[in-house]
Amino acid sequence: MLQRDYTTSQLDVLEAEAIHIMREVAAEFERPCLLFSGGKDSIVMLRIAEKAFWPAPIPFPLMHVDTGHNFTEVIEFRDRRAAQLGARLVVASVQDSIDAGRVVEETGRRASRNRLQTTTLLDAIEENEYDAVFGGARRDEEKARAKERVFSFRDDFGQWDPKNQRPELWNLYNARIRKGEHIRVFPLSNWTELDIWDYIRCEGIEIPSIYYAHTRKVFERDGMLLADSEFITRDEDEPLQEMTVRYRTVGDVTCTGAVQSGAATVEAIIEEIAVSRITERGATRADDRASEASMEDRKREGYF
Repeated sequence: MLQRDYTTSQLDVLEAEAIHIMREVAAEFERPCLLFSGGKDSIVMLRIAEKAFWPAPIPFPLMHVDTGHNFTEVIEFRDRRAAQLGARLVVASVQDSIDAGRVVEETGRRASRNRLQTTTLLDAIEENEYDAVFGGARRDEEKARAKERVFSFRDDFGQWDPKNQRPELWNLYNARIRKGEHIRVFPLSNWTELDIWDYIRCEGIEIPSIYYAHTRKVFERDGMLLADSEFITRDEDEPLQEMTVRYRTVGDVTCTGAVQSGAATVEAIIEEIAVSRITERGATRADDRASEASMEDRKREGYF
């Protein structure tokens, strides 16, 4: 007698949950969009969106909040992937916000545009009248993320209040909002960094080359390896070194650190992450080396 295996893997469950969330948003909201930076989490989210609505095209635009201080490999991948899918890509520019006087450029040794993204994001949401915004945040990233729901309510100022979140019983989500309010939606809430890489391996997903080990000129600052870049001012006591590194996460080049690694394949990356005792943001994001309270303050202001 033919034996059938009906076992469902962990990745199958996570994918099914994410597909359900995306379809729920498409059914309940009028103008959703998906934040797509070209980073691994947004790449996985984009693949799930592709599968959720196949063979129809993805029924919402992609949006990137662009600091202008990017890794060229990531921007090239972002544009190429959007073109492959025939998706509309909306680029919200921090430089435009600076030019319009909406934000003030930071100065000094540790100047970064990363925090300026909040204003640019909220302006883009208001201008395009988006009522739901898909983000790739995961609850394992840091403690403030763990307090967020899958449907994270934001008021008409774009602010997040952990005491004003709706209960989520089973897979029932409250999509009711007033004009001017919106929902941040996190389909990858229950995923971990290791799940993301397992999914990339199983699906054979292409990712930007800087996620793999490569030789790059870097310098050490505050225990992190930052890339040699025209956007970063080095001090005399910060000499350049040529090292074999890779990136666990990508973002603004001024605050995203590399890690020493020889992992040049997805399988090697998975082995490396499986034994790591440091979270990806703790190891590679200078702007996230802050207290839980500080991160909550940033989220209350409308931060990602």
